[in-house]
Amino acid sequence: MKIGILSRNAKLYSTRRLVEAAEQRGHQVRVIDSLRCYMNITTRHPEIHYKGEVLDGFDAVIPRIGASVTFYGTAVLRQFEMMGVYPLNESVAITRSRDKLRSLQLLAKHGIGLPVTSFAHSPDDIDDLLNIVGGAPAVIKVLQGTQGLGVVLAETKQAAESVIQAFMGLKEHILVQEFIKEAGGSDIRCFVVGGKVIASMKRQGKEGEFRSNLHRGGSAALVRISPEERATALRAAKIMGLNVCGVDILRSNHGPVVMEVNSSPGLEGIEAASGKDIAGQIIEFIEKNAKPYNTATKGKG
Repeated sequence: MKIGILSRNAKLYSTRRLVEAAEQRGHQVRVIDSLRCYMNITTRHPEIHYKGEVLDGFDAVIPRIGASVTFYGTAVLRQFEMMGVYPLNESVAITRSRDKLRSLQLLAKHGIGLPVTSFAHSPDDIDDLLNIVGGAPAVIKVLQGTQGLGVVLAETKQAAESVIQAFMGLKEHILVQEFIKEAGGSDIRCFVVGGKVIASMKRQGKEGEFRSNLHRGGSAALVRISPEERATALRAAKIMGLNVCGVDILRSNHGPVVMEVNSSPGLEGIEAASGKDIAGQIIEFIEKNAKPYNTATKGKG
């Protein structure tokens, strides 16, 4: 097969591993910077141009689209879908999962366990906003933040009010969530491929850090998940419509709660912790499912 990988940096670990895994299985692979693509949006003959050439002949495309370029990256991916190219994750599913508020509302609608979350527009509602999540300490998140950026733990009501007012003053949309103290600064990353949890790791924040992101200096280790945690991860992935994703779960006193469903999960931490060829399993999934126009939205959404 001819496989395209939408990635802005061919040297990133995840991109390199996907290239290696695909080539080892005899496929032709090309890394494509989505921001260098431009499109001919026309009836019956949609095209993608890249550095002066027309991209065609691809059987599948693997989107590794950074959060900061979601809008343009998913537009390029949507164009591939219109051309009949099989997407590992569909543009609609990626857009859905990247919108923190929308994704939480969808998960809540389907009964997935979540931290108690509040959302408001007006600074006049701060008191009630905090009361909804049980008061301080509370976690305050910018909707557009990634890798733990734009996430603040406010230890007191006064601190929470100050942070919320500051973010609102910057015209940032924020979520306020209950602080799951019993998680102890750790979470579980369940790596889902094709409706199966193929590996799980426990991520632990460094000393004094409540965020467990590996980019923030956290550590990772293999972990055994419970049947309830496995079921929660699989349901969350299905609700988002993602074939491949990382579902981040906290172990709370009232069961597993989903923090986020990541549509472009990194491979380095999970491969190191599990010792598994995650990239190879992703390519194997593509081999079994890559057919022209094999998308839930049929390239229309």
